[in-house]
Amino acid sequence: MSVPRVAPVEELSFLDRFRIFIHSREFRFMEKWIPLAIIIGFLSGLGAVAFELILDEIYDLFLYGIAGFREPPTGIEALRYVMPRPSLLLLAASLLLGAFLSTAISLLVAPEAGGEGTDAAIEAYHYKDAEIRARVPFVKLLTSSLTIGSGGSAGKEGPIAQIGGGFGATLVELLHLTPKDRRLALAIGMGSGIGAIFKAPFGGALLSSELFYIADFEPEALPPAFIASIVSYGVFAWVFSLRPIFVIPDLSGLLAELNSPLMLFLFGVLGLINGLLGFVHIFTYENIERFFQRLRVPRIVKPLIGAFAVAVIGWFAPQVLGGGYGWIQLLLLDDTRYYPLLLLALLPFLKILATSLTIGSGGSGGMFAPTLVIGSFTGALFWSLLRLYMPGFNLPLAPFVVLGMMSYLGGVGKVPISVILMVSEMTNGYVLFVPSLISTTIAYVVTGDMSIFPSQVYSRGESPAHEESRLGLLHILIRRVGPDHPVFRETRVRDVMVKPTLILRCSDTVSDALARALRTPHRTFPVVDDQGRYVGLVELQDMLALPEDRLDMELCYVDMHRVPTIEPHARLKEAVDRMFDYESDKLVVVDSEGRLLGLLTVKEIIRLFAHRKLSVSERRRRGEAR
Repeated sequence: MSVPRVAPVEELSFLDRFRIFIHSREFRFMEKWIPLAIIIGFLSGLGAVAFELILDEIYDLFLYGIAGFREPPTGIEALRYVMPRPSLLLLAASLLLGAFLSTAISLLVAPEAGGEGTDAAIEAYHYKDAEIRARVPFVKLLTSSLTIGSGGSAGKEGPIAQIGGGFGATLVELLHLTPKDRRLALAIGMGSGIGAIFKAPFGGALLSSELFYIADFEPEALPPAFIASIVSYGVFAWVFSLRPIFVIPDLSGLLAELNSPLMLFLFGVLGLINGLLGFVHIFTYENIERFFQRLRVPRIVKPLIGAFAVAVIGWFAPQVLGGGYGWIQLLLLDDTRYYPLLLLALLPFLKILATSLTIGSGGSGGMFAPTLVIGSFTGALFWSLLRLYMPGFNLPLAPFVVLGMMSYLGGVGKVPISVILMVSEMTNGYVLFVPSLISTTIAYVVTGDMSIFPSQVYSRGESPAHEESRLGLLHILIRRVGPDHPVFRETRVRDVMVKPTLILRCSDTVSDALARALRTPHRTFPVVDDQGRYVGLVELQDMLALPEDRLDMELCYVDMHRVPTIEPHARLKEAVDRMFDYESDKLVVVDSEGRLLGLLTVKEIIRLFAHRKLSVSERRRRGEAR
């Protein structure tokens, strides 16, 4: 059989190249997603505009109207700010009324709209096929505005992530597209909404890809996310101006000093401090949330308890109330009138406590923006200590505030790349790019796999959103039963593995292997050498794709998949860890000399737990019958 000659690319005409391009998978993908991204970006931008306008009105009605408190504005106007001292009674009245209305609306209309919005959207992406009810974005918009506008310590990004993501997922649902498309639309909507409300379209687009994983990306989301984020930013900026959220002094004249070896070392220390503080944040939030979950009172009462506790903290330190952007702006402008050193040392912990009480008790809001405020406080405290104990230190405060925000959010949110770009856009502070890489990377490494978003998974291999990997199912199982379940510790691989239905040999011809393989229902087959030692796995589709003149060659020349191996006496926990390490849903079981004994797949592990559950249920049923 002769193989037809294929013309090299340089010999093809422009028309032929164009025909190839329009039939490519990339073109078909963008043909579908360019219009969808534009619509999602427009809806996310409108959602961000509506959220900002409603939040401002509720803020005037509650925190300012009832308690008489207003935080500093962003921009140069912050320098004229005079801080009022709200009374505890009026402050508590504002927070309690906002918490009550927010919780009541959520419970009556959409209970899933309560709590932290970003993590809810991440959970929907991984575990719920991105299904978000159409009413959720609208309810989230109102409930979060009530929580933040009444003084609750929460951020805008969680609500806008759920709002933008909900709009995207609802659009795809109306068009009757696939669950995969719905997940992609959710990611694009989240990133474009956050990019709009923070006026950071580049960082928002990258967030669409980075936010779902601790150490991975969703690359398919990036091209349409850039389009959607630019559109949503355009809509938001058309209403609220193109000016960045924060005004920052010009640091270009300090480039050499900020990038000196000593300062780079000190910025690394700041990243280390923020990484360690991230442990405190995550531990505090998890335990407060667990406390409220176990508290045996009506659900509507829990946010009221949290709101009253925040009122007490806010009466002592008003800097923890609301979104907190104005307090960041004062620090960026080197205005420390309201930051005595002792209070500044307490503020990171008080903001962590206030945010954990607001969201952990069931209040509606986000964790993203409060982490920026916490990071700005730690940066300011670090700068104050350097100025106090380091002779000749005369650098301005702004670089430490910006790097504090970047490193803290990058560490606890596991979004180091996105946050470096996003905060740079928010502050127009690109001079700090190299120092931010150092401080953010250190904070990211120190926090390890801990995150303020518990629904994040480590990588795509562990996400049920990726249908080609069964590791997502195994990840769900481990989340439910725990990694130290007795079955994982006591079961040996030999007790769970299965014998291959068909074993092929390297010396077999491809035609003989195909003839035998086609008589089985399987699609993947182990290959061994003449001594029975494991060589690799061969796919049926790879053999079928070979040209006719190569069917007589030996099987050892066909491309094989090198799946990791494990010995039969190993415990099941070791096998599961190896699957995650190699991002493989199967292991080949071999003896000490490499001879093939069997296969272990995720299916056998899940079947083991299902059988154990059925056995327990059967014993209980028989016991009850007797």
